[in-house]
Amino acid sequence: MIEIRLHGRGGQGSVTAAELLAVSAFDDGREAQAFPAFGVERRGAPVMAFCRISEGPIRVRTQIYAPDYVIVQDPTLLDSVNVLAGIKDSGTVLINSEHKAEELGLKTSARVVAFPATQIAMEELGRPIMNTVLLGAFAGLSGAISFEAIERSIRHRFRGELGDRNVKAARRAYELMKEQTK
Repeated sequence: MIEIRLHGRGGQGSVTAAELLAVSAFDDGREAQAFPAFGVERRGAPVMAFCRISEGPIRVRTQIYAPDYVIVQDPTLLDSVNVLAGIKDSGTVLINSEHKAEELGLKTSARVVAFPATQIAMEELGRPIMNTVLLGAFAGLSGAISFEAIERSIRHRFRGELGDRNVKAARRAYELMKEQTK
């Protein structure tokens, strides 16, 4: 089983990203679950969402305390939320940042990957909503989900031109991440 914890701020689409990730995994033929952490969910407040992906049934129904992957949508959370809590030593942290991973100063044995998701979102979507961009980057980084499944889940959730632009942004992120991690 792969466990993923997403950190963001209210309004950035963390819960939607977890749901799209689970739908994509299911589309790829796996079992999946996605759910938010309940708490203060006003715009701008720190939020968490979770996703589990498995080849077999998922019987656990708790929050994810020892994730394989952590996705951080908003780098300002690094100063106020312990996004590294419980990350496995063999895990990977994907952070939306234009800085290099080593410049972020994170103290962890896990792999840290910085990725300019906001920049891509602004260029492709015209808004700093980077959830679909990070899904593409996650697919390219982890190989846990096919890009085709990500594309189908985005098109199912966002119709028309909005769907097209989100797929374009996710594809760009996917290809950039594949290139970056060669």
